[in-house]
Amino acid sequence: MHSPSGVELAGLASLVIAVPAVALLADSGRKHTSAARRAHLLLAAGGALVTAAALAGLLSVLVASRHDRDLLAPALAAAMALGTLTLLVGTLVLPGAAENRGAAVRHLLDGMIIAAALWFVGWVLVSEPTCLLGDEAADAGFSSFLLPVAVAAVAIGLAVVLALHAHRPRRGTVRVAVGTSLVAVAGAALSGGIGDRWLAVLLAGALLLPAGLIVIARAVRVANRPVRVEGDVVRRGTGYAFVPMIGMIAAAAYHLSAGGTITVAGLAVTGVEGILLVGRQYLALADVRRYTLQLREREAHFRELAHTDPLTGLANRRGLLQALRDAYAQELPHTLVTLDMDGFKNVNDVRGHDVGDAVLAEVAGRLRRNLLDGDLAARLGGDEFAVLMWASPDEAVLAASRLLAVLNEPYDVDDTSVFLSASLGVAAAVDDTGRRPADELMRNADLALRYAKQRGKNRVERYQVRYDELLRRHSTLEHELRHAIERDELRLVFQPVVALPSMRPVGAEALLRWHHPTLGNVRPDEFIPVAEESALINRLGAWVLRQACRQLASWLAAGHDVWVSVNLSPKELHAADYAGQVADVLAEWDVPSQRLVLEVTEHAVATDMDELVRRLAELRGTGVRIALDDFGAGYSSLGQLRDLPVDILKIDHALVAEPESRTGMAAPLVDVVVRLGHRLGLEVLAEGIGTPAQRAVVEEAGCRLGQGSLFGWGVPAEHLEAQLRPLRAPVTRPVPAPRSAPPAGATARSQVVHLGPGMRQLRAVLPAEQEFEPPAGDQHVGSVDSSREMGQA
Repeated sequence: MHSPSGVELAGLASLVIAVPAVALLADSGRKHTSAARRAHLLLAAGGALVTAAALAGLLSVLVASRHDRDLLAPALAAAMALGTLTLLVGTLVLPGAAENRGAAVRHLLDGMIIAAALWFVGWVLVSEPTCLLGDEAADAGFSSFLLPVAVAAVAIGLAVVLALHAHRPRRGTVRVAVGTSLVAVAGAALSGGIGDRWLAVLLAGALLLPAGLIVIARAVRVANRPVRVEGDVVRRGTGYAFVPMIGMIAAAAYHLSAGGTITVAGLAVTGVEGILLVGRQYLALADVRRYTLQLREREAHFRELAHTDPLTGLANRRGLLQALRDAYAQELPHTLVTLDMDGFKNVNDVRGHDVGDAVLAEVAGRLRRNLLDGDLAARLGGDEFAVLMWASPDEAVLAASRLLAVLNEPYDVDDTSVFLSASLGVAAAVDDTGRRPADELMRNADLALRYAKQRGKNRVERYQVRYDELLRRHSTLEHELRHAIERDELRLVFQPVVALPSMRPVGAEALLRWHHPTLGNVRPDEFIPVAEESALINRLGAWVLRQACRQLASWLAAGHDVWVSVNLSPKELHAADYAGQVADVLAEWDVPSQRLVLEVTEHAVATDMDELVRRLAELRGTGVRIALDDFGAGYSSLGQLRDLPVDILKIDHALVAEPESRTGMAAPLVDVVVRLGHRLGLEVLAEGIGTPAQRAVVEEAGCRLGQGSLFGWGVPAEHLEAQLRPLRAPVTRPVPAPRSAPPAGATARSQVVHLGPGMRQLRAVLPAEQEFEPPAGDQHVGSVDSSREMGQA
């Protein structure tokens, strides 16, 4: 035992300061309950072990003999190394140091690679011929602190790696790693100083140890904050791996050039470095392999998402096209069926999209349950589906018919039933013209579906080559019709309306004709639907209205007592402020509004009834008369007819041409319609009269207006004007009375009858009844201005 020196006492006092730092680490670990708890406890344990070993070693210097100190030196060095390793493990498990155990092992290997390089450079510096620490140090071999120095090198290397690769924010983790490195260096210094009584080294170690523990204690608070984890291996920089190897190569070259030799120790370090590099490369390859597998799994997952409809779980359009391309490449016989749910939009509008989605999911379920193995069902978008069948076209048509029956069954959703029908189109991949690629097959199936919907829906339609011709014709008509007005290709013809039985022209219906320079005369029943589909009907209708009013103004100025009727499309009727547009045209040509009749087809009655009544009332407010065209086609009911604000009832030509019934009467419904119209206070006009026999039937029924080929086809305005000249009426005309009141002094030609409890109706007196008194002569029906005048004898 010897008297302690001032250096030894200063070192002892410094080590005592490390105790509170260890206590702070232990307290931090006790308070935490998160993932940082284990790291804090490991750091506290490592700090305690290093501090205890340092105190024990310093006390041994004060009280033990030289021989005893030499015996205790290896144990103290081992304790120092163990404590430092515990600190290293605690650093690696800190939140943000590594995303998983594999990353922690990689960081440790990288640190050991740097440590081996540092060790080799240090060996070169202390061995012959450099002998940086002197010949005695080189001969001593530093056996007492060899292990702590190795661990210190690992700690320094790990600090470098964490500074490069710890997750952001990495400041706290790097501070802990730097503190651990200081503790490791202090442990190596204390081990060497205690074993060899290097007082300066001993004092340096005693000062570094508490400093390192204080750095760790302060840094763990920051290291516990949330970090941004980046586990993508492609973002990891690896350029630093070249630095240790370059350092070793440079040290070896210097050592050999100075006359030194590579001893067993040098070879051992070099071998360790090689093993570490191989191990690190193995882990890197494992990372790349795992990352590649993850990419493949993600690619397969995203490919499945890209080819799958998320709502129904069926294939989507992209998936179906891929399957069609594969079938085409393999030359497998297949047929495509496309289908669309009729009226599905009303389900979304009335019952909401949740019910609509449930219906679509049920449609997908029914398709799955009714397909053969290998068939592929897909949702193309909205309420449109498709089925790829490995069957012949005839088999596919039969299967499509079965699917039609299945899809027409009610859909029970949320305690309510939804009733829908479906339209299906079938197209074969192989036909008389050859094999069809995927895109063309899809187009053919869609075209067949289109014609299935045009022909009444709720049916199966098989693709035919002529559908292409019709589609090209439709496209050509739409394109050329857009410029027909500017090119002056449109014209109006006028079909006369005559009074019966005199057959004198009293009015005319304006009919649109189109003569194209290359297409020739295009039928109205061909280009009018095209105009309605392409939103050109409003533009054409406005042109027809202006031309008809211009011609009517010319006839009236010439003294001809006539009226003109113009057909009105439902889309025109529902256009914004259409009544105002009509009034403007009438004012532009100074045409009396009673002289214009707007004809609305009976098909328009199938739309919103309340809106239709409102629109017609607006038109009648301008003074024009309204005619219900094609009456008898089956759309309007008696109740609707009573509510509609119309003036004229035009009997459909199919009723006029109806063959003799079992009662022995020809066209029996004409008499019924005429009586019905007269009882409702309407004038009735029979159209489509083509034979004298049909004229006789109409006259016998009491109809006073007729139209048809018997009286003339549609002719240019000048031809009709030639027929009107002999019938020119006086220029001065009586002012027509409104429909609501008969002319003053006139004999009433109708009476009020009771149809039932609480129901009264205006009853017209017909020529076949006793109340009717025939007029002295033919009435000039062309001189009337209102339906009431037209209905009076």
